Amino acid sequence: MERVLREFPEVTTVVSRVGRPDIGSDPMGISQADVFVMLKSRSAWRPGLTKTALVTEMEARLKARVAGLAFGFTQPVAMRLNELISGVRADLAVKVFGEDPDENRRVAEQVAAVVNAVPGASQVQVEATEGQGYLNVRMNRDAMARFGIPMREVQEALETAVGGRPVSQIVEGSYAVDVSVQYPTELKASPEAIAAITIPTPSGARIALSQLSDIRLETGPVQVSRERAQRLVVVQANVEGRDLGGFVADVRQAIDARVRIPPGMFLVYGGQFENQERAMAKLKVVVPVAICLIGVLLYASLRSWVLAGLVFANLPFAAAGGIVALWLRGLHLSVSASIGFIALFGVAVLNGLVLLTTVQRRRDEGLDAAAAAETGSRERLRPVLMTALVASIGFIPVALSHGTGAEVQRPLATVVIGGLVTSTLLTLLVLPALYVRLASSGSRMPQPEPRS
Repeated sequence: MERVLREFPEVTTVVSRVGRPDIGSDPMGISQADVFVMLKSRSAWRPGLTKTALVTEMEARLKARVAGLAFGFTQPVAMRLNELISGVRADLAVKVFGEDPDENRRVAEQVAAVVNAVPGASQVQVEATEGQGYLNVRMNRDAMARFGIPMREVQEALETAVGGRPVSQIVEGSYAVDVSVQYPTELKASPEAIAAITIPTPSGARIALSQLSDIRLETGPVQVSRERAQRLVVVQANVEGRDLGGFVADVRQAIDARVRIPPGMFLVYGGQFENQERAMAKLKVVVPVAICLIGVLLYASLRSWVLAGLVFANLPFAAAGGIVALWLRGLHLSVSASIGFIALFGVAVLNGLVLLTTVQRRRDEGLDAAAAAETGSRERLRPVLMTALVASIGFIPVALSHGTGAEVQRPLATVVIGGLVTSTLLTLLVLPALYVRLASSGSRMPQPEPRS
């Protein structure tokens, strides 16, 4: 893998870390490896090449030239966050819980096939649970009894042959080092060699281990994963080309329709999307509360629920521009984009309040609704444009950024810029027209104060 990845001109260094780490918070098996790929600055990349396209090229070349591996692309910080959230290193994890390991594996394979068929799925893989080689030695107690050999003698011979057996210690200063007895490599390199190990009998004869046991090289579990004291197999996948929330919703629907879960088994969904779900759940509470508070403040300022509703009419104007901007740039609704909508609504409400306050002031001076709306729009043109331009121009570098954190910053800035374009135009053109229409229809609006 390192040799293949170094062939890309954008790659500077490739470093691998294989096996289980020293820290217990890193859930990494002995058959896993982290391959860190360091890239050159974007100015040195091939013209027009994006990070997504580079990852796609790497994935295709690795699949074509490195067989027998399952791999996924991520970043160090994102990988660590995913591990801390749900113990996996991908955007989505489907955890298959059950007591039967074989049944867990069968259902997990079905789930992986369904997930792989969902548009946007990438690097789908099932946790490795089978394929580890085991040397199984099954003792024949009848044969051992016939030769008068106790079980302990056979176990000690196996321990010495395969792993080595400590028999003494050497003390060097404050350190004590075990002295182990081991068989030469050629006498333990194969099941046949181990079967030829001899065990002494009470009569002095030596009996081959093959006469006392059944020795076979078999495959078994690589690992037995547990969570909350229950066995599980993890199916994980990354998402490309679409929003994570919509992808997870489609995966759930597809699994419910096409995978039959046996009694006693259940699925749990985890991964990066859990952050989005938690954030969206909080926003469902915070945003309505904030809007209600804004409405109260607007009523206190404008002395009319009708005028407060007119100011709130700016919100769909702004939201439409933000959604169109996301669509034009190929971005998806994420937590950062949701935060961008909140910031956008603040500016939109401010511009609407500034305009309607001026219009009401002109009505207090004796102008009718149409004249007041026209005069107020002319007077507030520059302040409204200035407010929108300052925010929009300030967010342009963020919207075009490609550095660290750009994945989070771009959606937020795109929403604000796109929303301010539509909000500003509609505030200056549509809001005055709505004011005149409501005033002429006899709506309950504050009447002009009599001039002294």
